[in-house]
This record gives sequence, structure tokens and C-alpha cells, in this order.
Amino acid sequence: MVLSKTFSESDVSVHSTFASPYVRNSAPRLTIPNNSMPKDVAFQIINDELMLDGNPRLNLASFVTTWMEPECDRLIMDSINKNYVDMDEYPITTELQNRCVNMIANLFNAPLGDSDAAVGVGTVGSSEAIMLAGLAFKRKWQNKRKAEGKPYDKPNIVMGANMQVCWEKFARYFEVELKEVKVREGYYVMDPVQAVEMVDENTICVAAILGSTYNGEFEDVKLLNDLLVEKNKESGWDTPIHVDAASGGFIAPFLYPELEWDFRLPLVKSINVSGHKYGLVYAGIGWAIWRRKEDLAEELIFYINYLGANQPTFTLNFSKGSSQIIAQYYQLIRLGYEGYRNVMQNCHDNAMVLKEGVEKTGRFRIVSKDMGVPVVAFSLKDRSRHDEFKVSEMLRRFGWIVPAYPMPEGAKHVLVLRVVIREDFSRTLADRLVVDIVKVMGELDSSVPIPPIPKKSEKMVRLENGQKKRSGKKTGEVTTKREIGAYWGNITTGTKIKLAANLGGPSVNVIA
Repeated sequence: MVLSKTFSESDVSVHSTFASPYVRNSAPRLTIPNNSMPKDVAFQIINDELMLDGNPRLNLASFVTTWMEPECDRLIMDSINKNYVDMDEYPITTELQNRCVNMIANLFNAPLGDSDAAVGVGTVGSSEAIMLAGLAFKRKWQNKRKAEGKPYDKPNIVMGANMQVCWEKFARYFEVELKEVKVREGYYVMDPVQAVEMVDENTICVAAILGSTYNGEFEDVKLLNDLLVEKNKESGWDTPIHVDAASGGFIAPFLYPELEWDFRLPLVKSINVSGHKYGLVYAGIGWAIWRRKEDLAEELIFYINYLGANQPTFTLNFSKGSSQIIAQYYQLIRLGYEGYRNVMQNCHDNAMVLKEGVEKTGRFRIVSKDMGVPVVAFSLKDRSRHDEFKVSEMLRRFGWIVPAYPMPEGAKHVLVLRVVIREDFSRTLADRLVVDIVKVMGELDSSVPIPPIPKKSEKMVRLENGQKKRSGKKTGEVTTKREIGAYWGNITTGTKIKLAANLGGPSVNVIA
């Protein structure tokens, strides 16, 4: 006897995903659907749309890490349900964060004794770290002004126009005037001399950038420090420095250990760095490090006891995941100084390979520096026929995401293309990108603009109108056909001229 079960036609569990009724309509967009759907169908619907996203590995616009080792991926997934703010519940995670703060502070040459604990905190990227550092400067400045009986309602901060947008957010959100040092053609970072000239008694700090977003260049923090020391002596002020090392903080210590930009300089009071950039961790982790405890105003630290213990907190966000903190600790102990140095050296070498390949095309000028973040930024030498935006658009056909943008205030007429070299950008990919750039330029050069139809003179219009009246519709059709023939003849002739020139053939004279 055969045992069998008859399935209802409405039983979707027996249908393939693409035969189910759930894929016959567009995915919900505005309202939550009334009914549930099978988990495999929900996964497939979302996964299919995500296929249209760009490939993160080919996103050369981003500084953010797009690859980590499988072992670290496992640690991330195992801790993805931990809320970091519950320090009493997850004391080991808190301990790992503290270890990261100490390691990074020592990497930045913080003046710590053998048993001293560093002052710092893990953040959701450098944006939050910058907000916290800016607030600390503002509060310290305000407290000092209050003690001196002076106005404290007009704080300002000085930095280059090449700043990242999070600085503009800080200034707007927390009511601080932003005094920008304009860049100029050929010099695309903050000029320390001009910056110090703009400092006044209301300046809460001067912010220097170690690795400009626009071309990867390091600003001269050492010169800024020396000039500011002299100005503080003359004025009696005590204007400090913050270093935005979002991109360069995990590069300079390994590739340029003798470069003085960090806590070795006395006026550098705080530094931010992005763990999710060259700290080699997936997006969502940054670090704010202070020189000493006195540089962080005590009233900005909150203490909470409703999570099981009395816990200090100094963040803008409250709840946040633990995964990226754990991943940062993994990278620090997994790679060590040697590993980080090797990764950064490889990134630099691949940047030089790409730079050389771009230069050999003869079509671009390089606007990035060899010393800095491994970025290759370049501009077209001739923009008479097509610009950097068109090159960027054409490169997307090959999968590459290469941004094109104008330089900041003072050099906005300069357009650049920028390629960020990350850990997972290999020599092979660098060679391939150069090949595709050459292809794109060839296609752009071979495209011939369609010549416009010449405007008719008044005499010709009167003549044609008279002919149409005498000859009727047939004459009008003949005239139209002649116009179309002449129009496409011009296009064909133009194409032949271009082909002849590309093939080195004789020139063709066209009589208009």
C-alpha cells in the first residue's frame, strides 16, 4: 500500500521561490505587508536587489575596509548580539576596548608611564570621535574664559578647507564658528602659516589633517605646532592642536615612524583615528585618544548605574555593537607592528604602480603625494573634449567605482579622479585598472560629436516656401530627403576623417 499526502495548491512550501505568489509583485516599499512570507523568499527578494549594488572590492572611492580574515568574521558574528554599553554584562569586551585604547595611545607616543592607563574611547567611526574631541576643546575653552571673566559665546575652530564634512557638522551642531584656510592650485592642504594667522582668543583649537580626503596628503603638523608655540608665547593664549588622523593614523607610525605629528608635539592634545579605514576593520569603529586625563573635561563624562554597576560613559551614541571593537583587538594582536607595516608598505607600493601606469598614458597629471595615504589622485591635462566626470562614468562599465570631484575652496576649478588603495587592492588589480583607463580614453577619443544641422538663411527659407507652393508636397519631400542625406553625409565624412587620423592615413579636406 502506497502512503501519500496530497498537498493543497495554496501550500507554498512545495513551490520554488520564483514560482511562489510572493515574487509576482514588487517588494513592499511604503507599508508593512499584511501577511508573513517564508524566510527563504524574504531572503531571495532582498538578495536579488542587493545584487545591483556595486562590488565593495572595486569601490575605489572608499577608505573603509572591505575584507577581513575568516577567523575575524567568525568573531564578529559570534559577538554581533552584544550591546557594548552593557559593560557589567560584558566585562571582557570592555577590557578588550581598554587594551585597544592603550595600544593606540602608545602607538601615537602618548606620554604614559609604565602603569598609566591611556585616556580614550571607542566610537562609531571618526565622525563621533571628532564630535567628542571638539566638545572637549569647547568646554575647556569655555571654563577658562569663565574663570577669567571673559565672554565665552563665540568659539571658533581653524582648519583647512580640505576638511571632511563631519567637521562642518560639528561646527553647525555645536555652534562653533568654522574658520577655513583656503587651499590653492598646487597646494591642496592647510597652510600652517595662514592657519596660525587666523587664530584669535576665541579659537578653541587648530585641527590638522593627517591624510586629506581629497588627495591623501599629510599636513605639516610639526610646523603648525612650532608656529603656534610662538604665537601662544606672544599672545598669552594656550591654543591647542587636534589631529584628525582618520586615514593616516594607522599609516604614519608604520611607514614614517620619524615623522612628528602625534603626542610628541606638546600642543597636540587629542587625536582621532578610524579603525575601519587603515585600522583594517569593517565599518563602524573609530577611536578618540587624549594626551592626558586633564585634557578631557570631567563634566562631559556621565556615570550610569542602571545596567548593573556604576559605569562611566563619554559617547554621543549609547547602544552600539561590540563586534568591531573585538575585531580591532584581533587585528592589533594578529598583525602586530610587523604585519601592519607590511600591509601599509604593500598598499604604498601598489599606489606607486598605479601612479606610474596613469602617468605613462600621457593624459593625466598627478595631484597626490608619494608620502601620505596610499591614494592616487589625478587630473586630465586636456579637458577640451571630455572631463573627469565622464571618465568616472565610463569606468563604471568595467565595474570600477572611481570618484570625480572638484578640489575644495580656493581650487574648485581643479577636477580630480581619486583611487584609494586598500589592503585588498592587489598589484593585478592595479595593472587591470590602468588597462581599463586606457580603454576608456580610447573610446572617448574615438567618439565623434554629431554635427549640428546648419541654420537656414532667410533667403533659402523664402525660396523653399515658393517651391513648395509651386510643386506641392512632392517637392517638399525631396528637399527633406536632401537635407537628411547631407546631414548624415557630414557625420560619415567626420568619421572617415577621424579614422584616417587614428590610422595615420592622409588627411581629408572637406569643402563646406
